[in-house]
Amino acid sequence: MADMLVKLYPLPCDPDLEPDLAEQGIVIKQALAPDMSKLIAFTKENGYPNWEDEIRVCFCNQPVSCYIAVKEKRIVGFGCYEATARGFFGPTLVAASERRKGVGKALLLRCLESLRALGYGYAFIGWPAEDAIHFYQAATGGMMIPDEGHGVYSRMVEID
Repeated sequence: MADMLVKLYPLPCDPDLEPDLAEQGIVIKQALAPDMSKLIAFTKENGYPNWEDEIRVCFCNQPVSCYIAVKEKRIVGFGCYEATARGFFGPTLVAASERRKGVGKALLLRCLESLRALGYGYAFIGWPAEDAIHFYQAATGGMMIPDEGHGVYSRMVEID
């Protein structure tokens, strides 16, 4: 699977997105060290236990390179950046009950804005799921990078 390239200069802005989420009781926050175990538990509960390593990397960065969506004092989504490689967005996940409300888009844009603030002109969305490609393209104007390989992930133990 190929990666996606996102130009950060003209990053779309949706000033109503986070206020609309707040009206639904959802707040986007930059994660803090005490959130790590809760975030790892969230990924395991939602079927992604293998993301623990990438999450731990985000919590080694200063500031933590992860945003969380919180509702009623529970994590309902997260987005990470600079976890697997510099300039990369992901992993990211929103609880099924909170999808299609703008949570994923808010997390994505916060992470991409943070990458832009670090000085990047472009960001990568690493190995996006096939069913998420249209979402990323619509939210960011990103484009798939033609590649038959696994990109940065080809160095993983499980991939030959």
